[in-house]
Amino acid sequence: MSENDKGLRGVVAVDSGITSIDGERGILRYRGYDVGELVENCCFEEVCYLLLRGDLPNPEELASFKEELLIARTIPTEVEAVVDDSAHYARPMEAMRSMCSALSFSDPDKASNEYDANLRKATRLISQVPTVMARYRRRYYGLEPVYPDPELDYAANFLWMLRGELPSEEDAKVLDSVSIMHADHEMNASTFAARVIAATCTDMHSAIVGAIAALKGPLHGGANEWVMATLKRIGSEEKVDAWVDDMLDRGRKIPGFGHAIYKVTDPRAIILKEIGRKAFDRANPNEPNWFAMTERMERRVFERKGLVPNVDLYSASVLYYLGFPIDLLTALFAANRVVGWSAHVIEQHLDNRIIRPTINYTGPPARELPVSQERA
Repeated sequence: MSENDKGLRGVVAVDSGITSIDGERGILRYRGYDVGELVENCCFEEVCYLLLRGDLPNPEELASFKEELLIARTIPTEVEAVVDDSAHYARPMEAMRSMCSALSFSDPDKASNEYDANLRKATRLISQVPTVMARYRRRYYGLEPVYPDPELDYAANFLWMLRGELPSEEDAKVLDSVSIMHADHEMNASTFAARVIAATCTDMHSAIVGAIAALKGPLHGGANEWVMATLKRIGSEEKVDAWVDDMLDRGRKIPGFGHAIYKVTDPRAIILKEIGRKAFDRANPNEPNWFAMTERMERRVFERKGLVPNVDLYSASVLYYLGFPIDLLTALFAANRVVGWSAHVIEQHLDNRIIRPTINYTGPPARELPVSQERA
Protein backbone atom coordinates (compact mmCIF):
# COMPACT_ATOMS: atom_id res chain seq x y z
CA MET A 1 0.00 0.00 0.00
CA SER A 2 1.38 3.41 -0.94
CA GLU A 3 1.36 6.45 1.34
CA ASN A 4 -1.43 7.94 -0.81
CA ASP A 5 -3.64 4.91 -0.12
CA LYS A 6 -3.32 5.04 3.65
CA GLY A 7 -6.48 6.16 5.38
CA LEU A 8 -8.36 5.06 2.21
CA ARG A 9 -7.54 8.39 0.55
CA GLY A 10 -9.14 8.49 -2.87
CA VAL A 11 -10.84 5.11 -2.45
CA VAL A 12 -14.51 5.17 -3.50
CA ALA A 13 -16.46 3.29 -0.82
CA VAL A 14 -20.08 3.71 -1.95
CA ASP A 15 -22.33 5.32 -4.54
CA SER A 16 -24.26 8.15 -2.89
CA GLY A 17 -26.69 10.85 -3.94
CA ILE A 18 -26.56 12.87 -0.71
CA THR A 19 -23.52 15.17 -0.57
CA SER A 20 -20.73 16.09 -2.98
CA ILE A 21 -17.45 17.88 -2.38
CA ASP A 22 -15.15 19.51 -4.92
CA GLY A 23 -11.99 19.80 -2.88
CA GLU A 24 -10.03 21.55 -5.61
CA ARG A 25 -12.53 24.41 -5.92
CA GLY A 26 -13.89 24.44 -2.38
CA ILE A 27 -17.50 23.54 -3.18
CA LEU A 28 -19.88 21.65 -0.89
CA ARG A 29 -23.33 20.66 -2.14
CA TYR A 30 -26.27 18.86 -0.50
CA ARG A 31 -28.33 16.99 -3.10
CA GLY A 32 -26.93 19.37 -5.74
CA TYR A 33 -27.53 22.62 -3.81
CA ASP A 34 -24.59 24.80 -2.80
CA VAL A 35 -24.30 24.93 0.99
CA GLY A 36 -23.86 28.72 0.97
CA GLU A 37 -27.12 29.19 -0.90
CA LEU A 38 -28.88 26.87 1.54
CA VAL A 39 -27.54 28.85 4.51
CA GLU A 40 -28.68 32.09 2.91
CA ASN A 41 -32.14 31.00 1.81
CA CYS A 42 -33.30 27.97 3.82
CA CYS A 43 -33.87 26.96 7.42
CA PHE A 44 -32.37 23.88 9.06
CA GLU A 45 -35.68 22.00 8.88
CA GLU A 46 -35.79 22.45 5.10
CA VAL A 47 -32.24 21.12 4.81
CA CYS A 48 -33.15 18.12 6.99
CA TYR A 49 -36.04 17.33 4.66
CA LEU A 50 -33.74 17.72 1.66
CA LEU A 51 -31.08 15.37 3.03
CA LEU A 52 -33.56 12.73 4.17
CA ARG A 53 -35.95 12.78 1.21
CA GLY A 54 -33.94 14.10 -1.73
CA ASP A 55 -35.74 17.37 -2.54
CA LEU A 56 -36.55 20.63 -0.81
CA PRO A 57 -40.07 20.66 0.62
CA ASN A 58 -42.91 22.80 -0.67
CA PRO A 59 -44.74 24.90 1.96
CA GLU A 60 -47.24 22.15 2.80
CA GLU A 61 -44.53 19.50 3.07
CA LEU A 62 -42.41 21.77 5.26
CA ALA A 63 -45.33 22.50 7.60
CA SER A 64 -46.08 18.79 7.93
CA PHE A 65 -42.42 17.93 8.55
CA LYS A 66 -42.08 20.66 11.19
CA GLU A 67 -45.13 19.22 12.94
CA GLU A 68 -43.50 15.77 12.95
CA LEU A 69 -40.33 17.26 14.43
CA LEU A 70 -42.34 19.14 17.02
CA ILE A 71 -44.19 16.03 18.19
CA ALA A 72 -40.89 14.14 18.48
CA ARG A 73 -39.15 16.65 20.76
CA THR A 74 -40.35 15.15 24.04
CA ILE A 75 -38.15 12.33 25.30
CA PRO A 76 -39.36 9.21 27.17
CA THR A 77 -39.15 9.19 30.97
CA GLU A 78 -36.60 6.34 30.94
CA VAL A 79 -34.30 8.49 28.80
CA GLU A 80 -34.76 11.42 31.18
CA ALA A 81 -33.48 9.11 33.92
CA VAL A 82 -30.39 8.19 31.86
CA VAL A 83 -29.71 11.88 31.17
CA ASP A 84 -30.10 12.90 34.81
CA ASP A 85 -27.83 10.11 36.00
CA SER A 86 -25.11 10.65 33.40
CA ALA A 87 -24.93 14.38 34.13
CA HIS A 88 -23.25 13.53 37.45
CA TYR A 89 -20.25 11.68 36.05
CA ALA A 90 -20.12 11.51 32.22
CA ARG A 91 -18.52 13.94 29.81
CA PRO A 92 -20.84 15.32 27.09
CA MET A 93 -19.85 12.98 24.24
CA GLU A 94 -19.77 10.00 26.59
CA ALA A 95 -23.27 10.90 27.71
CA MET A 96 -24.45 11.35 24.14
CA ARG A 97 -23.41 7.81 23.24
CA SER A 98 -25.48 6.42 26.09
CA MET A 99 -28.42 8.75 25.55
CA CYS A 100 -28.69 7.95 21.87
CA SER A 101 -28.67 4.26 22.67
CA ALA A 102 -31.36 4.80 25.32
CA LEU A 103 -33.55 6.57 22.76
CA SER A 104 -33.92 3.24 20.96
CA PHE A 105 -35.43 1.47 23.97
CA SER A 106 -39.01 2.55 23.37
CA ASP A 107 -38.81 3.59 19.73
CA PRO A 108 -41.80 1.93 18.02
CA ASP A 109 -39.81 1.37 14.82
CA LYS A 110 -36.61 0.03 16.37
CA ALA A 111 -37.03 -3.45 14.86
CA SER A 112 -37.51 -2.24 11.29
CA ASN A 113 -35.03 -1.00 8.69
CA GLU A 114 -37.75 -0.29 6.13
CA TYR A 115 -37.60 3.10 4.42
CA ASP A 116 -40.64 4.65 6.12
CA ALA A 117 -39.58 3.33 9.52
CA ASN A 118 -36.10 4.77 9.06
CA LEU A 119 -37.57 8.15 8.10
CA ARG A 120 -39.62 8.19 11.30
CA LYS A 121 -36.61 7.20 13.41
CA ALA A 122 -34.48 9.88 11.77
CA THR A 123 -37.14 12.51 12.46
CA ARG A 124 -37.29 11.52 16.12
CA LEU A 125 -33.52 11.56 16.51
CA ILE A 126 -33.17 15.01 14.91
CA SER A 127 -35.60 16.40 17.51
CA GLN A 128 -34.73 14.27 20.53
CA VAL A 129 -30.94 14.63 20.56
CA PRO A 130 -31.06 18.43 21.21
CA THR A 131 -33.58 17.81 24.00
CA VAL A 132 -31.37 15.29 25.77
CA MET A 133 -28.28 17.40 25.19
CA ALA A 134 -29.85 20.53 26.71
CA ARG A 135 -31.28 18.56 29.64
CA TYR A 136 -27.88 16.98 30.31
CA ARG A 137 -26.16 20.36 30.38
CA ARG A 138 -28.66 21.95 32.74
CA ARG A 139 -28.57 18.94 35.07
CA TYR A 140 -24.76 19.14 34.99
CA TYR A 141 -25.01 22.65 36.45
CA GLY A 142 -27.70 21.62 38.93
CA LEU A 143 -30.46 23.47 37.05
CA GLU A 144 -33.97 22.36 36.30
CA PRO A 145 -34.47 21.17 32.71
CA VAL A 146 -36.24 23.47 30.27
CA TYR A 147 -38.85 21.68 28.20
CA PRO A 148 -39.31 22.23 24.45
CA ASP A 149 -41.35 25.23 23.34
CA PRO A 150 -43.85 24.28 20.59
CA GLU A 151 -43.80 27.84 19.28
CA LEU A 152 -40.10 27.78 18.41
CA ASP A 153 -38.27 26.31 15.43
CA TYR A 154 -35.28 23.95 15.79
CA ALA A 155 -32.50 26.48 16.45
CA ALA A 156 -34.46 28.86 18.68
CA ASN A 157 -35.85 25.95 20.70
CA PHE A 158 -32.38 24.46 21.13
CA LEU A 159 -31.08 27.73 22.58
CA TRP A 160 -34.22 28.11 24.72
CA MET A 161 -33.76 24.67 26.28
CA LEU A 162 -30.06 25.30 26.89
CA ARG A 163 -30.28 28.87 28.26
CA GLY A 164 -33.73 28.97 29.83
CA GLU A 165 -34.51 32.26 28.11
CA LEU A 166 -35.78 33.15 24.65
CA PRO A 167 -32.91 33.81 22.23
CA SER A 168 -32.72 36.80 19.94
CA GLU A 169 -33.59 36.32 16.28
CA GLU A 170 -29.94 36.98 15.46
CA ASP A 171 -28.67 34.22 17.74
CA ALA A 172 -31.28 31.76 16.46
CA LYS A 173 -30.26 32.54 12.88
CA VAL A 174 -26.59 31.98 13.70
CA LEU A 175 -27.29 28.55 15.21
CA ASP A 176 -29.57 27.69 12.31
CA SER A 177 -26.77 28.53 9.85
CA VAL A 178 -24.16 26.56 11.81
CA SER A 179 -26.54 23.60 11.99
CA ILE A 180 -26.94 23.60 8.21
CA MET A 181 -23.17 23.61 7.71
CA HIS A 182 -22.73 20.75 10.19
CA ALA A 183 -25.56 18.69 8.70
CA ASP A 184 -23.47 16.45 6.43
CA HIS A 185 -20.04 16.22 4.86
CA GLU A 186 -19.86 13.24 2.53
CA MET A 187 -17.73 10.21 3.61
CA ASN A 188 -16.01 11.55 6.71
CA ALA A 189 -14.90 9.19 9.49
CA SER A 190 -18.15 9.24 11.48
CA THR A 191 -20.35 8.86 8.41
CA PHE A 192 -18.22 5.97 7.18
CA ALA A 193 -18.53 4.38 10.62
CA ALA A 194 -22.32 4.78 10.47
CA ARG A 195 -22.52 3.18 7.03
CA VAL A 196 -20.24 0.28 7.96
CA ILE A 197 -22.44 -0.43 10.98
CA ALA A 198 -25.67 0.01 9.01
CA ALA A 199 -24.35 -2.36 6.33
CA THR A 200 -24.57 -5.24 8.81
CA CYS A 201 -28.36 -4.64 8.75
CA THR A 202 -28.40 -3.45 12.33
CA ASP A 203 -30.70 -0.59 13.36
CA MET A 204 -30.30 3.15 12.85
CA HIS A 205 -29.74 3.95 16.53
CA SER A 206 -26.78 1.53 16.67
CA ALA A 207 -25.25 3.17 13.60
CA ILE A 208 -25.68 6.65 15.06
CA VAL A 209 -24.07 5.57 18.36
CA GLY A 210 -21.04 4.39 16.39
CA ALA A 211 -20.94 7.67 14.49
CA ILE A 212 -20.99 9.65 17.74
CA ALA A 213 -18.04 7.58 19.00
CA ALA A 214 -16.08 8.37 15.82
CA LEU A 215 -16.93 12.07 15.92
CA LYS A 216 -15.59 12.36 19.47
CA GLY A 217 -11.97 12.14 18.36
CA PRO A 218 -9.85 15.34 18.20
CA LEU A 219 -8.94 14.62 14.56
CA HIS A 220 -12.64 14.74 13.68
CA GLY A 221 -15.46 16.56 15.52
CA GLY A 222 -13.44 17.10 18.67
CA ALA A 223 -11.26 19.63 16.83
CA ASN A 224 -13.63 22.54 17.55
CA GLU A 225 -13.12 22.07 21.29
CA TRP A 226 -9.37 22.04 20.69
CA VAL A 227 -9.57 25.33 18.76
CA MET A 228 -11.49 27.18 21.46
CA ALA A 229 -9.34 25.79 24.25
CA THR A 230 -6.29 27.00 22.30
CA LEU A 231 -7.70 30.51 21.93
CA LYS A 232 -8.39 30.70 25.66
CA ARG A 233 -4.88 29.44 26.42
CA ILE A 234 -3.32 32.14 24.20
CA GLY A 235 -5.48 34.78 25.84
CA SER A 236 -5.09 37.84 23.59
CA GLU A 237 -4.59 38.87 19.99
CA GLU A 238 -1.11 40.24 20.66
CA LYS A 239 0.16 36.80 21.70
CA VAL A 240 -1.14 34.88 18.67
CA ASP A 241 1.84 35.27 16.33
CA ALA A 242 4.39 34.18 18.93
CA TRP A 243 2.25 31.17 19.87
CA VAL A 244 1.85 30.10 16.23
CA ASP A 245 5.56 30.51 15.56
CA ASP A 246 6.47 28.47 18.62
CA MET A 247 4.09 25.65 17.66
CA LEU A 248 5.28 25.50 14.06
CA ASP A 249 8.97 25.72 15.02
CA ARG A 250 8.44 22.67 17.22
CA GLY A 251 6.59 20.80 14.48
CA ARG A 252 3.28 20.81 16.35
CA LYS A 253 -0.15 20.68 14.74
CA ILE A 254 -2.38 23.75 15.02
CA PRO A 255 -6.10 22.93 15.28
CA GLY A 256 -8.52 24.30 12.70
CA PHE A 257 -6.20 24.06 9.70
CA GLY A 258 -5.87 21.60 6.84
CA HIS A 259 -8.32 19.05 5.53
CA ALA A 260 -8.18 15.60 3.96
CA ILE A 261 -10.37 16.71 1.02
CA TYR A 262 -10.15 20.48 0.52
CA LYS A 263 -7.10 21.88 -1.23
CA VAL A 264 -8.44 25.42 -0.75
CA THR A 265 -10.31 27.04 2.15
CA ASP A 266 -13.22 25.00 3.44
CA PRO A 267 -16.33 26.81 2.08
CA ARG A 268 -17.98 26.49 5.48
CA ALA A 269 -15.07 28.36 7.06
CA ILE A 270 -15.63 31.28 4.66
CA ILE A 271 -19.29 31.53 5.71
CA LEU A 272 -18.50 31.09 9.40
CA LYS A 273 -15.86 33.81 9.28
CA GLU A 274 -18.48 36.37 8.26
CA ILE A 275 -20.90 35.05 10.87
CA GLY A 276 -18.15 35.34 13.50
CA ARG A 277 -17.41 38.92 12.50
CA LYS A 278 -21.04 39.88 13.16
CA ALA A 279 -21.32 37.72 16.28
CA PHE A 280 -18.48 39.62 17.95
CA ASP A 281 -20.43 42.87 17.60
CA ARG A 282 -23.06 41.40 19.95
CA ALA A 283 -20.60 39.69 22.29
CA ASN A 284 -19.74 40.55 25.88
CA PRO A 285 -17.37 43.56 25.65
CA ASN A 286 -15.44 42.28 28.66
CA GLU A 287 -14.44 39.08 26.83
CA PRO A 288 -11.31 38.81 24.67
CA ASN A 289 -11.92 39.36 20.97
CA TRP A 290 -12.01 35.68 20.00
CA PHE A 291 -12.84 36.58 16.41
CA ALA A 292 -9.83 38.89 16.01
CA MET A 293 -7.61 36.23 17.55
CA THR A 294 -8.94 33.62 15.13
CA GLU A 295 -8.48 35.91 12.14
CA ARG A 296 -4.92 36.72 13.18
CA MET A 297 -4.16 33.03 13.63
CA GLU A 298 -5.48 32.37 10.13
CA ARG A 299 -3.15 35.03 8.67
CA ARG A 300 -0.08 33.88 10.60
CA VAL A 301 -0.49 30.19 9.80
CA PHE A 302 -0.93 31.01 6.12
CA GLU A 303 2.17 33.24 6.14
CA ARG A 304 4.26 30.52 7.76
CA LYS A 305 2.88 27.32 6.22
CA GLY A 306 0.40 28.22 3.50
CA LEU A 307 -2.34 26.30 5.35
CA VAL A 308 -5.97 27.38 5.09
CA PRO A 309 -8.73 26.97 7.69
CA ASN A 310 -11.33 24.25 7.95
CA VAL A 311 -14.81 24.44 9.48
CA ASP A 312 -13.56 24.13 13.06
CA LEU A 313 -11.43 27.28 13.12
CA TYR A 314 -14.32 29.76 13.08
CA SER A 315 -17.15 27.54 14.30
CA ALA A 316 -15.46 27.31 17.71
CA SER A 317 -15.66 31.01 18.58
CA VAL A 318 -19.04 31.46 16.86
CA LEU A 319 -20.59 28.78 19.06
CA TYR A 320 -18.77 30.07 22.14
CA TYR A 321 -20.30 33.50 21.50
CA LEU A 322 -23.71 31.79 21.50
CA GLY A 323 -23.06 30.50 25.01
CA PHE A 324 -22.00 26.94 24.26
CA PRO A 325 -19.23 25.96 26.70
CA ILE A 326 -16.10 24.38 25.26
CA ASP A 327 -16.92 20.83 26.30
CA LEU A 328 -20.29 21.03 24.57
CA LEU A 329 -19.02 22.09 21.14
CA THR A 330 -18.50 18.58 19.77
CA ALA A 331 -21.83 17.45 21.20
CA LEU A 332 -23.54 20.28 19.32
CA PHE A 333 -21.74 19.16 16.16
CA ALA A 334 -23.13 15.68 16.75
CA ALA A 335 -26.67 16.97 17.28
CA ASN A 336 -26.53 18.78 13.93
CA ARG A 337 -24.86 15.86 12.12
CA VAL A 338 -27.58 13.39 13.16
CA VAL A 339 -29.53 14.29 10.01
CA GLY A 340 -26.59 13.50 7.72
CA TRP A 341 -25.81 10.24 9.48
CA SER A 342 -29.47 9.26 9.28
CA ALA A 343 -29.63 10.06 5.57
CA HIS A 344 -26.62 7.83 4.94
CA VAL A 345 -28.07 4.99 7.01
CA ILE A 346 -31.30 5.21 5.01
CA GLU A 347 -29.38 5.20 1.75
CA GLN A 348 -27.25 2.24 2.88
CA HIS A 349 -30.31 0.19 3.83
CA LEU A 350 -32.01 0.91 0.50
CA ASP A 351 -29.26 -0.79 -1.51
CA ASN A 352 -27.23 -2.68 1.04
CA ARG A 353 -24.09 -4.72 0.71
CA ILE A 354 -21.93 -5.42 3.71
CA ILE A 355 -18.77 -3.30 3.70
CA ARG A 356 -15.84 -5.64 3.97
CA PRO A 357 -12.49 -4.25 2.73
CA THR A 358 -9.26 -6.20 2.88
CA ILE A 359 -5.81 -5.35 4.25
CA ASN A 360 -2.27 -5.19 2.97
CA TYR A 361 -0.66 -7.78 5.24
CA THR A 362 2.78 -6.68 6.53
CA GLY A 363 3.41 -9.39 9.12
CA PRO A 364 5.84 -12.33 8.97
CA PRO A 365 5.48 -14.94 6.20
CA ALA A 366 4.15 -18.44 6.82
CA ARG A 367 6.26 -20.19 9.49
CA GLU A 368 6.33 -23.45 11.42
CA LEU A 369 5.31 -23.67 15.05
CA PRO A 370 8.40 -24.30 17.25
CA VAL A 371 8.67 -27.89 18.42
CA SER A 372 8.60 -26.75 22.04
CA GLN A 373 5.14 -25.25 21.46
CA GLU A 374 3.63 -28.37 19.92
CA ARG A 375 1.13 -30.13 22.11
CA ALA A 376 1.73 -33.71 23.12
